[in-house]
Amino acid sequence: MWRRGIVLAVLGVLLGLLMILHARVPNTVGNLGSLLETFLPWLGVGIPVLLVLAVLRRSATALVALLLPAVAWANLFAGQVTDKAGTGGNLTVATHNVDAGNPDPAATARDIVTSGADVVALEELTGEALPAYKRELAKAYPHSTVQGTVGLWSKRPLSDAAPVDIKMGWTRALRATVTASDGQKFAVYVAHLPSVRVKVEAGFTANQRDGSAAALGEAIAADPLEKAVLLGDLNGTMNDRSLAPVTAQMRSAQGAAGDGFGFTWPAAFPMARIDQIMMKGMDPVHAWSLPSTGSDHLPIAASVKI
Repeated sequence: MWRRGIVLAVLGVLLGLLMILHARVPNTVGNLGSLLETFLPWLGVGIPVLLVLAVLRRSATALVALLLPAVAWANLFAGQVTDKAGTGGNLTVATHNVDAGNPDPAATARDIVTSGADVVALEELTGEALPAYKRELAKAYPHSTVQGTVGLWSKRPLSDAAPVDIKMGWTRALRATVTASDGQKFAVYVAHLPSVRVKVEAGFTANQRDGSAAALGEAIAADPLEKAVLLGDLNGTMNDRSLAPVTAQMRSAQGAAGDGFGFTWPAAFPMARIDQIMMKGMDPVHAWSLPSTGSDHLPIAASVKI
């Protein structure tokens, strides 16, 4: 039983090392490091597969070797599968990539209203669908601004709304000041970073997104207000090193106060959380995913203590 399953044991060790050393996988060739980190939690699927094979093979060596990936996965992600929701939030924010091809934008807008969020960000707005969103959201959210293909709707007063240059050639990010019910002011950023693709000849095509993330990070770092919230589709996960210009200075609401991984894309079978609610100078209390709409992304929300 110790001599059998050597190949399975080697695969188990390699799986564990890939988790432990994921930051050492280079991005110089096809952005492989970022691609791995985008779907890093899914490496855990290999553990039960190898476990079943080890049992069928009756290999004690393979079973022992599986301790390495099991411990590595638990060290990386065990904290994410527990419920960290708290109480005491005094502001609810939500964000949703509504999908340019959404077949029923009015219904999606009504779904957003039922979330009860105080501040709502929408991405991938089109000229054809925008009137429907404005019409359905107007009553619940009297304050709004739309810049390019992103928009912000709020129950609280907005000021200083302006586009944010994320080096794309057209507007897919904005910044506005929100005044809370107690008079406190905080900045809200809405961003839709460039899409990424996996191509055989080019690998993980994320270079344009990475440049936009750097520009967004610079804008947030230079903001004159101490409190800020980022809402949007970043086309990347918190594990992705290339989003460090943003993630290094802000907390993830899901990571701090979520329950589970909270994957948002694709809506039919979510495999990655590329939609984010992040903040600095504020405390996330609870984060959750909202029911599917007509979009290919799930909307997400978070309760915040200002």
